[in-house]
Amino acid sequence: MLHSTSLQNRHALITGGGTGIGLAIANALLAHGATVTITGRRAAVLHDAAGDRMSTQVMDVTDAASVITATKAAVAAHGPIQIMVANAGIAEGESFKRTDLDHWNRTMQTNLTGAFLSIQAAMHSMASTDWGRVIGVSSIAGVRGLKGATAYTASKHGLVGLIRGLSAEYLGGPMTFNALCPAYVDTEIISRNVTSITERTGLSADAALAAMVSQNLHKKLISVEDVGAAAAWLCLPGSDAINGQTIEMAGG
Repeated sequence: MLHSTSLQNRHALITGGGTGIGLAIANALLAHGATVTITGRRAAVLHDAAGDRMSTQVMDVTDAASVITATKAAVAAHGPIQIMVANAGIAEGESFKRTDLDHWNRTMQTNLTGAFLSIQAAMHSMASTDWGRVIGVSSIAGVRGLKGATAYTASKHGLVGLIRGLSAEYLGGPMTFNALCPAYVDTEIISRNVTSITERTGLSADAALAAMVSQNLHKKLISVEDVGAAAAWLCLPGSDAINGQTIEMAGG
């Protein structure tokens, strides 16, 4: 991993930062000198991930009061948030005919409303500064349909719309807004999806994994480090003109 001091004195907050993509983004920003706060619902997971390198705040992005309280605490500890990464989300597949209202609402509340709440809370402090970066971690499902995951697809399209709307609203100012749209990434979500697919379809674990990998154009899982590097790139010097974009990471 490349190291620099390019982001020194920049406070970054990453939701869902204790594992997977969120933690990889946190590590990438840390490597470039940022002061990093990671958030999530499980204090023990956050503390294990952070060590003495990062700060932590327990936050449930589906709870507005929790988001506001944790964000204010992070700002009080380390100053205005200038890099906001809305990463917290859930990925639960379900066919449209089997999708009930609870599944739909849970997906939207976490993946879309949670991003809205956390970005809005972070921007209260970011707006007082002369530089800012907001990154929404969407999905390749945010720019194309994903079979068997209608609610997830809709939520990730909504996140892309939120980012594009913000980029238009704040155009010409010191902040940029972009979405990362990775396809299948090598995280624990893949393991859970393998189990879910085998239970629903009767496929073997190897066949279930192969079905997901085949959706990546280069026919392999994307590493979390690649997603972290892409997030860092959107924050490093030379990124000022990258705004309102969907960065597709699908191997082709």
